[in-house]
This record gives sequence, structure tokens and C-alpha cells, in this order.
Amino acid sequence: MIREAYLGAAATATTLLADPAVARSWGEPSALRKFRVSGLAGHLAGQITQVPPVLDAQPPGTRPISLLDHYRRSTWTDGDIDSDLNAGIRQAGDAMAAVGVDALHAQARAALDEVCRRLPAEPADRAIQLPWGPWALSLDDYLTTRVLELAVHCDDLAVSVGIDTPAFPPPALEAVLDLLCRWAASRHGDVAVLRTLSRAERAPARIAAL
Repeated sequence: MIREAYLGAAATATTLLADPAVARSWGEPSALRKFRVSGLAGHLAGQITQVPPVLDAQPPGTRPISLLDHYRRSTWTDGDIDSDLNAGIRQAGDAMAAVGVDALHAQARAALDEVCRRLPAEPADRAIQLPWGPWALSLDDYLTTRVLELAVHCDDLAVSVGIDTPAFPPPALEAVLDLLCRWAASRHGDVAVLRTLSRAERAPARIAAL
């Protein structure tokens, strides 16, 4: 299920990258602080182009951790946009975008085509080594993290260039909302999430997962 959701989300992002509004705003500031539209587009494309090398890598030497443990260990979630890690994320996005909007779209399209061919053959229990961290995830959990990135940054990019946020396929959106709710509950408590979604008068001020 999540593999099809990832492919649908990646196709939506690839289409967005080809929108003329992205090219028109290429050098402008984005809706995210310290990200230009170009760098944000590069970061978005990276959620697709990074997958074939992950599939090529050797199996990890450690057992996969859970999805929520992955986010608990991820320091980019601390809200410090000036941290070395978050600065590195922006630099990587800029480096991806240096080829220009047309070539970036072509790279994302080619990577998506490759992943479409390869994913059906991947074992259900496939584990992968994260390219940026010392721990492993199941392939399906890794793809879930990429669906979240694709959904959030498609919204960021669309807002940045003044167009409607693209509609995601229902399986992809369901995966994202499920992950965000579980992550928010992990950070703020189940009751806080319950009240925010059902009782506004008792809701806490913040339950954001990110």
C-alpha cells in the first residue's frame, strides 16, 4: 500500500516541478525561511532522486528501528533552522537546483520511472540503511517518511509560487495524516491530540508534529 502511495506522491511532485510558476519564481524567496524557490524545488526533487541509490545500497548491518523512533532520533525536528543539519539540508537543495529547473524536473522524472520499475520486485521485508543517519529502517517505513516530505514540501512550493497546492492521491494523504497524528501524539500526548481534533475549548496551544 505505502509503495503505491509513494509512487502517487512522487508523480504529483514531479508534475508540480514542471509547473511554469516554479520556473517564473525560481530565484525568489520561498515560503520557508532561508530557502529560495530553487532550493526548495531541489529539496523536493531529492525525495525522488535519492530513492534509487538507497535501493542500490547494501543491506544494513543493524536491525531496522521503528518509524517513531526514527523521528525521535532525528535532530532536524528541533526547530533550529540555523543548526548545521538544517543548513546542510538547504545547501543540498541548492546543489540539486543548480542544474536549472528543466534539468531538475528531468532528473526527478527519470528517477520516478526507475523506482516504478524496481519497487514491485523489492521484498516485503526489505530493510535499508539511511543515507544520512547511522540507523536502518524498513523500506516501507523509509518510503512513508518520503511521502511525508513530498506532501509537506509540495504545499510549501505551491504556496511559494502562488498556485493551488496539488491534490494528493488518497492513499498518500492517508499515510501522511496517520504519521503526523502518531508523531504529534508521541511528542505531545494522546489526550492533547484528541482534544485538538474534537474539543477546541480544551485544546492545547500547540500539537504540531513538525
